[in-house]
Amino acid sequence: MNSNVTVLDEVPATEQRWLVRKLHDETVGGLLLLTAAVIAVVWANSAWASSYESLTHFVIGPESLHLNLTLTAWASDFLLAIFFYVVGCELKHEFAVGSLSNPRLAAVPIGAALGGMVVAASIFLAFNHGTPAQSAWGLPISTDVAFSLAVLAIAGQRLPIALRSFLLTLAVVNDMGAILVIAIFYSHGFYLNWFLIAIALLGIFGFLQRRANTSSLIFIPLALVIWYAMFRSGIHATIAGVAMGLLMRVQILGDEKVAPCERADERWRPISAGLCVPVFALFASGVSVIGISLSESLTSPFTLGVLGGLVIGQPVGVTLGAFIVARFTRGSLNPDLSWWDVVVVGSLASVGFTVALLITEVTFASDPDSLAAGKFSIVFNLLAAIIVSVIAITVRSVFIGRYPDET
Repeated sequence: MNSNVTVLDEVPATEQRWLVRKLHDETVGGLLLLTAAVIAVVWANSAWASSYESLTHFVIGPESLHLNLTLTAWASDFLLAIFFYVVGCELKHEFAVGSLSNPRLAAVPIGAALGGMVVAASIFLAFNHGTPAQSAWGLPISTDVAFSLAVLAIAGQRLPIALRSFLLTLAVVNDMGAILVIAIFYSHGFYLNWFLIAIALLGIFGFLQRRANTSSLIFIPLALVIWYAMFRSGIHATIAGVAMGLLMRVQILGDEKVAPCERADERWRPISAGLCVPVFALFASGVSVIGISLSESLTSPFTLGVLGGLVIGQPVGVTLGAFIVARFTRGSLNPDLSWWDVVVVGSLASVGFTVALLITEVTFASDPDSLAAGKFSIVFNLLAAIIVSVIAITVRSVFIGRYPDET
């Protein structure tokens, strides 16, 4: 890597349409996600707490197909599969034609994301090594970009397009890391026959993607069968969504005006951000604090590990990772920005929620006490991360100045 790279450079005009749409949908989705989480917490601690408990544990689905699941399980296994399908489409776009398609330009956000994940997981394990909670080490590694953008909207601040692009790219790499962690470390059992069926069907899905103008009447039923086969294989069913997203075609064929990957993103991202993730948050984030000792909960190794991993580990890891890779690639910072802007992005990376809740649900499905402790730590961290992010943005504005594109 001999050529210089400009870190946090301007976003190419060809990418701005894709980026602006993602920013809008994710910001709206983040506000809905925040609303759903607040409703869940209030409901779980109200006089109607029993109705919330009954709703989240209500079982529906055919037992003959092993699909007699609680509504919470449907939300985490099925609705989040749609969320991860959108993530897969985003990954495919970024690796094929986006910010990760150029290895030199991709090195900095990848290094920043890896730095954040490694430092965050290390801090969590430092607090919880040797305890049953250590199995949840994957909890603090992922960034919730929807919540991060919602924080910006609520705080009334506006990051330049280059920084917002960096945050989104960072979140994409984080999601990829979280996907691998879930697939490898958080699967329950493994059934080879069902896995081979899922792989074969994914091969058919990928083959059909090479054709132009393939109807949704074919893809949607095929996608449902792929999801079911992955569900029965023992690997978390959301991996099916990621795999299908990665198989989407980004090239335009024949008389197509939009590539299938971009068309799928336009169609499913609003559904994912506006429905699937908020509904999951409604079912998964309701934690009761009635009858528990807040002082003990706040000082438990689990909570301290989550707080340390996300609120401290992510900003430190993101900034160090970006700085080290930039120096290795002889990179220079965009002259309109400062390294404190990378710290701001790192603080926003500490806002972890959706994937953290998913890992908690998967890890402690049979341990109600640990599950409640995990949810409490995630909700509390959310509040702490929002405060830290707002402080970081405010410090930047006060001591360094306004961003160049602010009016």
